Amino acid sequence: MEFKRTNMAGDLRIEDVKKEVVLMGWAQTVRNLGSLVFIDLRDYTGISQIVVREEDKDNFEKAKTIQREYVLEIKGIVRERESKNSEIPTGDVEIVAEKINILDKANTPPIYIKDDDNISENMRLKYRYLDLRKPKMQRILRLRAEIVKTMRDYMYENNFVEVETPFLTKTTPEGARDYLVPSRLNPGEFYALPQSPQLLKQILMIAGTDRYYQIVKCFRDEDLRANRQPEFTQLDMELSFSNQEDVINVNEGLLKVLFDKFTDFDLKLPLQRLDYTDAIEKYGSDKPDLRYGYFINDITDVFKDTDFNVFKENLEEGKSIRAINFKNLSDKYSRKNIDKLVEFVKDYGLKGLSFIKVSSDGIQSSIKKYLTDDILNQLKEKLDLKTNDLILIAADKNKKVLEGLGALRRKVAKDNNLYEKEWAPLWVVNFPMFEYSEEEQRYVSQHHPFTKPKDEDIKYLSESPQLVRTDAYDIVINGDEMGGGSVRINDSGLQKKVFEALNLTDDDINKKFGFFIEALKYGTPPHAGLAYGLDRLVMLFAKTDNIKDVIAFPKTQSAQDPLTEAPSFVNRKVLDELSIEIKN
Repeated sequence: MEFKRTNMAGDLRIEDVKKEVVLMGWAQTVRNLGSLVFIDLRDYTGISQIVVREEDKDNFEKAKTIQREYVLEIKGIVRERESKNSEIPTGDVEIVAEKINILDKANTPPIYIKDDDNISENMRLKYRYLDLRKPKMQRILRLRAEIVKTMRDYMYENNFVEVETPFLTKTTPEGARDYLVPSRLNPGEFYALPQSPQLLKQILMIAGTDRYYQIVKCFRDEDLRANRQPEFTQLDMELSFSNQEDVINVNEGLLKVLFDKFTDFDLKLPLQRLDYTDAIEKYGSDKPDLRYGYFINDITDVFKDTDFNVFKENLEEGKSIRAINFKNLSDKYSRKNIDKLVEFVKDYGLKGLSFIKVSSDGIQSSIKKYLTDDILNQLKEKLDLKTNDLILIAADKNKKVLEGLGALRRKVAKDNNLYEKEWAPLWVVNFPMFEYSEEEQRYVSQHHPFTKPKDEDIKYLSESPQLVRTDAYDIVINGDEMGGGSVRINDSGLQKKVFEALNLTDDDINKKFGFFIEALKYGTPPHAGLAYGLDRLVMLFAKTDNIKDVIAFPKTQSAQDPLTEAPSFVNRKVLDELSIEIKN
């Protein structure tokens, strides 16, 4: 470089006219008009138009060789543009080049460096270094950095101390799959990459740290979705001598700071709280989206005497019948469109849907012959039936019906843009301690086995684990879980009872958690904590529904990195050193 950069390309304004400036960046476009060459020079702040005149022979000849994405150093004088561009902040000015230096040439890029390039996701990730040059991606990277800084400032102001925990740690059963790392010095033994710093942050409370936080990478070997990656970042925290109220108060304060800084929304505190059972019964989800209505209604009693075999058989097997009234949407859904919804709910285990459409001409329904006057009157009262309402009904086991109708509620709302407000934050509280795993044929932890049962429910641990509730809480915003936490167990005897409720033997407990049980015996303060999914929070404030937009170098749905081509095979020598043999 010949000069020192004086300004950023996106910062120049009309008041900078006659100023000598030095800009550096990439050539977005080059336009040769014969006697003039125009170069749009881009850096992360925006674009400035550069003018190169024919009479400036050296620079003019050089400018004619410049192509897209050449890296340039330009010294020149700012002047007011004759033909102004109101679409960009720098559109009132341009720079008349006095000196152009080509710092590096570039091949023709395989993707356009613009936000609306419509390129495939795989191409975006393969050429991520080009994708990240786009204005949108640069904005998100800087937004993420600002969010992290704001979090750190808040945590320090509230007496938290940042402590790093190790990446090479012990495998954590009773959770998702671990990523394992073989130990060369201990053949046949493995570290695990942390799914979270859960046990270590609890040990920091035992160690007297009082208030801990960390912005930390975590790893889970699980199937991926739009808002899930194999490696992700958490804001992790733990508070000693604290209960659920203390954690919620601290975090509502943090959320207020974030919303005030990164949105125009006035977040009112305290946030709404919703009991887990109510969330499931009303919305079919433990992370309900409250930006719109449309509730699930239990109409089992309405059809108790029905002749409709599908409903009748479900009732005889102790299952339930539930419905959602999608008000004023009947005219939006033809029979063909309803059939598509039937196919949609099959992915959630439901065999089908029944429908009722209310119009000025009367009732249309897939079960019309079974809708007696008594049943219709009860439905009108329970579901508040009005003209142009669409009622969708499902019958099956409670869990299936609620999950299926909950997913249907989200789909119909999204398809029809039914959102009545932009933001809907809430706490979901009082989660069950356990859920039954059909795959493992036993109860497993709903959150994790270190969550404290409610005092009044401890008596159910051994005989009726399904009745045990916990002091666990999730922060949910716009239908996404942003974070979750709980009050922890600080008594080794109670911790052992919880392990026993999970059918872990003394040998299992000692092998998997012996070090932690031992630590609990040396004076453990009551403590509670919470962890946010940082990537999801950034998605929220960046207003994107794809987690890959907010991570610099993400993985694909198959956990691959098209840029580096990871994961990849390693040679036989390395495997031998690690005492690893690959099966077919």
